Amino acid sequence: MSSYFTPTFILCFLPLVAAAHTLAPQRARGAVLLAASYAFVFIMSRWGLAYLLVTTLVTYTIAQRMGALHELRDQQLKEVRKGKRAIKQACKAHTKRFLVAGILINLGLLLTLNYLGFFAEIATSLLGVLGLHASLAPPELHGPIGISFYTLMALSYLIDVYRETVPADANLGRLALYLSSFAHIMEGPFARYAQTANTLWSGERIKQRNLYPAILRITIGFAKKMLVADRLNVYVKCVFADYANFDGPILALGAVLYTIQLYCDFAGCMDVAIGLGQLFGVEYPENFRQPFWSQTVSEFWQRWHITLGYWFKDYVYYTVSLSTPVKHLTGKARKRFGNRYGPLMVSGIALFCVWFCNGLWHGAGSQYLFFGLYYFVLIWVGGFIEPNARAWALAHGIDREKLPYRAFRILRTVLLVFVGELFFRAASLPDGLAMFGRILTNHSFAQFADGTVFTTCMPRSDFVTSTFFFALVLAYDYAYEHGHDLRALLCAKGPVMRWGLWLALVMVIVIFGAYGFGYVAVDPMYAQF
Repeated sequence: MSSYFTPTFILCFLPLVAAAHTLAPQRARGAVLLAASYAFVFIMSRWGLAYLLVTTLVTYTIAQRMGALHELRDQQLKEVRKGKRAIKQACKAHTKRFLVAGILINLGLLLTLNYLGFFAEIATSLLGVLGLHASLAPPELHGPIGISFYTLMALSYLIDVYRETVPADANLGRLALYLSSFAHIMEGPFARYAQTANTLWSGERIKQRNLYPAILRITIGFAKKMLVADRLNVYVKCVFADYANFDGPILALGAVLYTIQLYCDFAGCMDVAIGLGQLFGVEYPENFRQPFWSQTVSEFWQRWHITLGYWFKDYVYYTVSLSTPVKHLTGKARKRFGNRYGPLMVSGIALFCVWFCNGLWHGAGSQYLFFGLYYFVLIWVGGFIEPNARAWALAHGIDREKLPYRAFRILRTVLLVFVGELFFRAASLPDGLAMFGRILTNHSFAQFADGTVFTTCMPRSDFVTSTFFFALVLAYDYAYEHGHDLRALLCAKGPVMRWGLWLALVMVIVIFGAYGFGYVAVDPMYAQF
């Protein structure tokens, strides 16, 4: 079992967990899910499970210490009439030291396991610049599945306890399940402690009214991945691995198809995760909201990987922008450049921190840092351009809400996203730059005309199949964008109609899905980040 999309998971693991959860008394159901989650991590990562246990124990211990300090402060405040401010300041300083320790330990573990080799390469290059020729070769370490996801969830819990938006939870099992739940540990979505921890641990029985919506959501996720993403992987892998032998249009098509593959793979995984949550009565936050209908790059990232965006917004952007030095700088910039541009200029500091961290979080490589800085520039510069574009349209009598203008903005945004994903998928930054250069300079369509595109990488039939089903995904998203929830409409139908259409979807996946003899299974793409 390597993911949700294996027969072992869907036919064995999940039914066994659901049965054990149903048969167990309510007080033990949280423990059943915790045991199943640890089994899931162990099957996927073997003894990498130990790192998850370390994160859990460190997070629990530090949160308890911060909670104890808050209780001590409250008790002291009740007993005195003077000196309350000093008590509050002392408590804040002490809890901040624990918070910093928790952040450093958890981030240190993540950086050691996932980034040690990358940092060693950078150090080797710097030593070479200084004339010191040394090759640093750290041991190859492997973290457990989902370490980037559960680490950020642990940090959000610690910061929320520090900010006192959630209390320190004395129940170690509840915290452990929040961090390790098999429904979200592979690729998210990021859920805050207040959103899911209590519901996960409460042990509510699997309810009949949740059964069909959960199964339908999971099946839709399978369809997106197996009918579109996994088929396109054959072409994308071929083109990016041997880009020097392909013309620019072939590479451009590769960037487009990779973006589609990534969306259907990641959104499909989110459908499965959210469906698993529904099955056990847990409401996970949505992670996608029709991103291909975005009119700006900033809007695109408000619709794509939504929970990661909220994480960086709440814990990085606001932390930096509300810090005393940045607030002081904003005041100066406001006086110098005005109320419109002054704050925008200084906001670039916080925005840079967000996108630098975002790029680094996605992977240890220069292409990921470039990916983050690419979007930083687009979004920051867009903040300056947008008011002027709005004023220009108004002055020329252009209605920005009319279809032609909206279509232009959507197309422009999608093209910029395709470029970003080209660099994201490239094996390295030099490879990404070389591919982009070939797209700009090599305009030959000979490999389309002679059929190379259909013979070298992927059969014509796979192009037709994946294109057809992606068109259905876009139609589904278009309907949702305009207020038509097709899942809800289907769930409201009678049992014959509901289950008949579900069975038809299963048959489509069985007939047209990418699997079977000779097929190389594709693990969920975001699980590597």
